[in-house]
Amino acid sequence: MNIAYMHPADQLVMFMQRIYDKGLTTTSGGNLSIQDKDGNIWITPASVDKGTLTRNDIICVKPDGQVIGNHKPSSELPFHESVYKRRPDIHAVLHAHPPALVAFSIARKLPDLDLIPTVRKTCSRISIAKYAVPGSEQLGANIGEEFSKGFDIVLLENHGVCIGAADMFAAFMMFETIDYSANLEIYASKLGGVKHLSPEAINISETRFHLLMDDFVPNSHSSEELEARREMIKLIRRSYKQGLFTATHGTYSVRLSDGSFIITPFGRDRAYLEPEDLVRIKGGMKEQGKIPSRAVQAHDLIYRENADINAILLAHPPHAMAFAVTDAVFDPRTIPESYILLRDIEKLPFSTIYSDALGVAHSFAPNRPALIFQNDCVIVTGSTLLQAFDRMEVLESTAHSILNSTSIGDIVHISKSEISDLKKAFNLVD
Repeated sequence: MNIAYMHPADQLVMFMQRIYDKGLTTTSGGNLSIQDKDGNIWITPASVDKGTLTRNDIICVKPDGQVIGNHKPSSELPFHESVYKRRPDIHAVLHAHPPALVAFSIARKLPDLDLIPTVRKTCSRISIAKYAVPGSEQLGANIGEEFSKGFDIVLLENHGVCIGAADMFAAFMMFETIDYSANLEIYASKLGGVKHLSPEAINISETRFHLLMDDFVPNSHSSEELEARREMIKLIRRSYKQGLFTATHGTYSVRLSDGSFIITPFGRDRAYLEPEDLVRIKGGMKEQGKIPSRAVQAHDLIYRENADINAILLAHPPHAMAFAVTDAVFDPRTIPESYILLRDIEKLPFSTIYSDALGVAHSFAPNRPALIFQNDCVIVTGSTLLQAFDRMEVLESTAHSILNSTSIGDIVHISKSEISDLKKAFNLVD
């Protein structure tokens, strides 16, 4: 989906619906705006249910102050105008009250940007603005001052967050990313011993293999390939709704019988991917005119070294990632389903996925279908796409349960003898 061809009113409705559906704002909270090339500010209305907005609810404020629409513009219009006035490079402003970022705003602290590499790359310029009455000129001045310093993300003391970008998708991408990082830090703090990445480590993650691959032109698309594309899109969308993916982060792939595989593209919005957006990889070459995920090399090597793996999922599920950014050991001996599906999960060092992709490929085994990478990601595999997806769901659900247990009491794991019984009952291979 190319939002450049969408009217500002339609963009505001679409993105507000996404924000509301993900529970990142309330019926009355938050507002979005877009400034078009003529200087008009299109903004969400005041006192209208954010969960049921239509394009007819959107307000247009002309450069001379004339208001066109069926409602009053958001009471926060002054700070939107302040941002546009001070930053001519910004054409979209997003303001919301996601619980994790509100937690930081009422503690008057900024979330950590160095837990995983994608956060610092997307959200490098962040500040905090002093409290003022919502809708006041003073709040607009306080926010505008931070944007005038070059910050793109401004946390508001005892309020929420304001983000400015060149377009609404870029603003939303930063919003999802910084909210994800805030949640991850909160979850990880329950385990203790939170680990941070150095600038040098973040630089290691700057891979370019996906940009340097040669092209091939597919002559046709088999029914097997078309079915794989269809099923991938269904599960990618489910993954996004369940919070296993963000708009631009998360990679699925499926191997075809001829040895080629289909993989998610680089930098495309996961919520609106279509089958034709997926990229086929064959003999080390990529489908012409498309850019595959940055993880394409790792996927390729995993398939080459593991004949029984036909689907790979790389993601950042937030509860499971709490174990990736701490020293805590993820132990799936919680309930039978968790152990049966996940078995003996290992945590590998951060740099491994970048410096030793072949070693990573060799780390998978029938009793080790999933790996956690320190401060980076989790990779889950399966003989089918559905099996891999099931494992990813169970991994995140298990991590969520373990984190919840920290406020209840010590975990009693399934015993060694009970594990032996499970292995016999379910024919689990060591």
